[in-house]
Amino acid sequence: MNALLLLVMAMPQDFTVGTATAARGQTAYGHISVPARTDSGLRIPVAVIHGVRPGKVVAFVAGSHGTEYASIVALQRLIPRIDARRLSGTVIVVPIMNLASIEQMRVHTNPIDERGMNREYPGDPNGTQTQRALHEITRAVIDPADVVVDLHGGDLDEDLRPYSYWVRSGRAAQDSASLRLALAFGLDHIIVNDVRPTSPAASRSLSGQSMVRGKTVLISEAGRSGLALDTDVNALIDGSLNVLGAIGMIERRVEPVKNPVWLAGAGSRLVADSGVMWFAAVGRDARVKKGDLLGHSTDYHGRKIGEVRSPIDGVVTFIRGVPSTWRGATLANVAPILATVPPWTAP
Repeated sequence: MNALLLLVMAMPQDFTVGTATAARGQTAYGHISVPARTDSGLRIPVAVIHGVRPGKVVAFVAGSHGTEYASIVALQRLIPRIDARRLSGTVIVVPIMNLASIEQMRVHTNPIDERGMNREYPGDPNGTQTQRALHEITRAVIDPADVVVDLHGGDLDEDLRPYSYWVRSGRAAQDSASLRLALAFGLDHIIVNDVRPTSPAASRSLSGQSMVRGKTVLISEAGRSGLALDTDVNALIDGSLNVLGAIGMIERRVEPVKNPVWLAGAGSRLVADSGVMWFAAVGRDARVKKGDLLGHSTDYHGRKIGEVRSPIDGVVTFIRGVPSTWRGATLANVAPILATVPPWTAP
């Protein structure tokens, strides 16, 4: 009896996440239960695609922000694209976490408790709905995974150009594995984001919590202004399949990005200082110089009251796509272009 057959026989034949239990070679649908406490409970949809052969466990997660529709739709469509009968390893897919956000069309936060679902990992089993949900995601999705892919896209108020993040921890093996997947995913703009794993702030996001637990991490974003355009949805589906191909979990030819545009993670985020009307002067992906006009604001009578100009040279990774603002609302983000990628530096 060969070693591979012995290994397969020794491994558990079923794989369970929440109520989704998949036998080898099958796909199962279910949910991750978040019990009610001081506020309502939650049933987070999950699918498990359990391959016929042993291999890595890869988790794909979207919908921390419920109106980033392109990433949510992409993962819904990804599930049937993966044939468990031809898969090595196991894929976990969570297409939408923030159900109240999508149902109420609320940007950025969970309207049940007004907390951000990508800011409070590892969660708290006794906290509010968001905190309890993140506790369950940490336990049920992050912990069993070897690789965590966090998908996003432009929210209702964000006109965003597609990009991936290379999240670096300063750990050579982990950073090399993440770089490989960022290049394999296929988006040609990659933001370099350095994180210090020992910092408490590092572990509050899905990617950060995964990173400090030793997982290979990738963040990719495509979508804009709440739209689910085929070009963005398909880019995220193809990128996700490329990840599986690069790891050797499916048979797929993968051509890594050869000449990516590297962007500095420490860009300039420009925010509104009050509730005004906003009108962009440039679009997403614009190349701007320091001092270039990004947009202007008016009062509620329509009288111009201010201009916003770029404080640096760089690429407009996203710009506010709607007139309404509030204090602290992001108006634009400009990321500097890196001529070369510098070594990891502790933030």
